[in-house]
Amino acid sequence: MKEERGRGFRNWLDQRLGYRAAWAAVFERSIPEGLNWAYTLGSATLFVFILQALTGIFLALYYTPNPDNAWQSIQFIENHVAFGPMIRSLHHWGASAMVVLVFLHMLRVYFMGSFKYPRELTWIVGVILLFLVLAMGFTGYLLPWDEKAYWATTVGTNMVGAVPFVGSFLEGLLRGGPSVGVLTLPRFYAVHMLFLPALLVLFITLHLVLVIRLGISTPPKAARQERLMYENRAPVGRSAAAQRGVRG
Repeated sequence: MKEERGRGFRNWLDQRLGYRAAWAAVFERSIPEGLNWAYTLGSATLFVFILQALTGIFLALYYTPNPDNAWQSIQFIENHVAFGPMIRSLHHWGASAMVVLVFLHMLRVYFMGSFKYPRELTWIVGVILLFLVLAMGFTGYLLPWDEKAYWATTVGTNMVGAVPFVGSFLEGLLRGGPSVGVLTLPRFYAVHMLFLPALLVLFITLHLVLVIRLGISTPPKAARQERLMYENRAPVGRSAAAQRGVRG
C-alpha cells in the first residue's frame, strides 16, 4: 500500500516537473569510451564551487565588511566560532584549488581538442567562467583586511589602472576612490558575495546544459581507433578487399 502511494506521488510529481527525464539526461546519458581521470576535472571544479558557496555562506554570518571591524570579525571566526578555523581554511584553500582545477580543466579541453565543432560555445562559456573565478579570487583576497591583502589589492588595482584609455576609470570603479580605502572593502564584498556568484551560477548552468546537450568529446586515441575500425569495416555485400580497392 505504501509502495503504491509512493509510486503515485512520484508519478504525480513527474507529470508536473518532468524530473525523471531530467535525471536521465544528466545521470543516465551515454559517454564515449576511453575516458580517464582527466575528464573528471570539470566535476571536481563544480564540487569545489559548491564547497566554496556553502563555506562562504557560513563565513558571511559572522563577517563584517567594515574596515574598523573586518579583521576583528575574522579573529572571532578563528577563535570563538565552532568549527570556524576549519571552515575558513576550507574556503581559503578551496579558492586556490578552484583556480588550479579550472586551469587544468581548460588545458585538458584544449589539448584533447574538445573545443572544436560543435562545442565552440561550450569553450567560450568556459573561458568566461575562468575570468569569473579569477575575479572571485581577487575580490575575496581583500576581505581579511590585513597588510598582505591591502597591498596585494593596491598592486592589483594599479595594474588595472595601467590599461590604456579606460584604466583610470576602472581603477576608480574598483577602489571607490583614489586609493584602497573605506569604500573599497564593502565594494569588494558586495561584488564577491552578490554579483560574481550570480554570474557564476548563470554561466555554470549554461555550461552544464551545453555539455549535456552536446555530450563529451571522444578522446583522440579512442577516436582514431574508432575511425580505423570504421574505415576497415566492409559494407554489406562487399568484401574487405573490394572496399580497399584490391582485386580478388
